[in-house]
Amino acid sequence: MKSSITCWALTGIPEVRAGDSLADLILGATRKHPLRAGDILVVKHKIVAKAEGRTVRLDSVTPSARARRWANRWQRDARLAELALREARRVVRMKKGVLITETRHGFVCANSGVDLSNVDGGHTAVLLPVDPDRSARRLHLSLKQRLGVHVPVIIADSFGRPWREGLAEAALGSAGMRVLADYRGRRDPHGYTLHATAEAVADELAALAGLACGKLERAPACIIRGFRYERGSDTARRLLRKRERDLFR
Repeated sequence: MKSSITCWALTGIPEVRAGDSLADLILGATRKHPLRAGDILVVKHKIVAKAEGRTVRLDSVTPSARARRWANRWQRDARLAELALREARRVVRMKKGVLITETRHGFVCANSGVDLSNVDGGHTAVLLPVDPDRSARRLHLSLKQRLGVHVPVIIADSFGRPWREGLAEAALGSAGMRVLADYRGRRDPHGYTLHATAEAVADELAALAGLACGKLERAPACIIRGFRYERGSDTARRLLRKRERDLFR
């Protein structure tokens, strides 16, 4: 039998500001449940972005003519549309009031990941971290230096999904573990050889943490214990399907 998996949200992390040490804040919140070898730490991208100064006051944004035209047509905030366009490598859709872009990282998502929730009531937008994999690696190494144990780090954000309603957490950044479990070439219990099964374990762990943390509970990080991950130098970028294999680009 597989071992059980336990996860719990980290509360007590104060409002994060630019320049704050996430390692210090997280270690302060883990006194009741100290991190130990075998644990995985999942951190919501928003506190990473705040610590890295990736916030913009909306009153400082001057919308372009393109952003104003689109926002006026669909009764949206032109300043938010402008930030989304600035953060985009490519606009995928601007239709029916929905702005879907491909970010510079390669993520295809709504509004380039620009978000107003859980900041200051709608006056300030949070952008995605510039390099979530680098952010994850920095936190992973900092925790290893302080604790002397290997704790993988996943940075997560909620994404919409094609064909499915609702949001689910996905891994934007990762360090310290393999992000895919590749079963291709192995046989299932009935003897069939698997040809296409590669499990996105980093996304699944991010989604598990999303359930534990919730959206309104002020719990921006989660410890997962009991999952038998495989160590590795993967980054979350490995989860992005290459353009030549993507039928939807």
